[in-house]
Amino acid sequence: MIIDKLYEIVEEKGNVCVGLDSSLDYIPESIKTKYQNISDIIFEFNKEIIDNTKDITAIYKPQIAFYEAYGMEGLLAYKRTVKYLRDNGLLSIGDIKRGDISSTAKMYAQGHFSGDFEVDFITLNPYMGFDSITPYLEYVETGDKGVFVLLRTSNPGAKDIEYLKADGKEIYYHVGDELEKIGSSYIGKHGYSNVCSVVGGTHMDEAKELRERYANMFILIPGYGAQGGTGEDAQMYLKNGNGGVVNSSRGIITHYKKFEDGAENVGKYAREAVEAMRIDLGYNK
Repeated sequence: MIIDKLYEIVEEKGNVCVGLDSSLDYIPESIKTKYQNISDIIFEFNKEIIDNTKDITAIYKPQIAFYEAYGMEGLLAYKRTVKYLRDNGLLSIGDIKRGDISSTAKMYAQGHFSGDFEVDFITLNPYMGFDSITPYLEYVETGDKGVFVLLRTSNPGAKDIEYLKADGKEIYYHVGDELEKIGSSYIGKHGYSNVCSVVGGTHMDEAKELRERYANMFILIPGYGAQGGTGEDAQMYLKNGNGGVVNSSRGIITHYKKFEDGAENVGKYAREAVEAMRIDLGYNK
């Protein structure tokens, strides 16, 4: 199962998820002037980061909005990036956060679990109801694909909906409890399900309870670094150093900006940031 593969990669390489939020604003002029079109600029930037971090990174997460913003050229860069990851045997999360009626969700599932945009995992928004999740399970059932469903997020506005109470518990617990039921049919040999969750790593008061309550749920943990989350915070969501991956985007892909020679060494400094993050997350193998 795909979740077993991710678990084993985390055991080998650590918990770092590199977010490829590749805005042109983040790309140095040395790359922009070398290539004539946006797809080449973004792809070559991503490729340099991937090539220099792939042996110490668990999984990569391109956020599709940073590609859609540049139209067809941006989507071509997304297509080339996820294909490059596949061709190199590297795992990917398509950060698409889709949430729609079942007929539309079925087409989203086809579009991101096969064809040009194929990835190993995708992110989903469950707040239209769980019939918006069901169409993706056809692919999850194969064992080759997985989903990370928004559970409790790190943004300030999370309190507007996720923290509201119904029947004596917060909405995000209703979501988590239902995800746990759905995911129980897709548990791999290491005890985790292909139905995973997204839990922002900035609310330590709930971390232990969430980890214990959803013991079979692998967690994608955003919020590290630029959003204020620390390695110590993120470790609260892990179980024996596994059971989750911790995402950093800007903190890795723009780390080069801190150095005079950074523009010529994007990959080198991205690797430096990943190595420091692994140590911060307690990786010691």
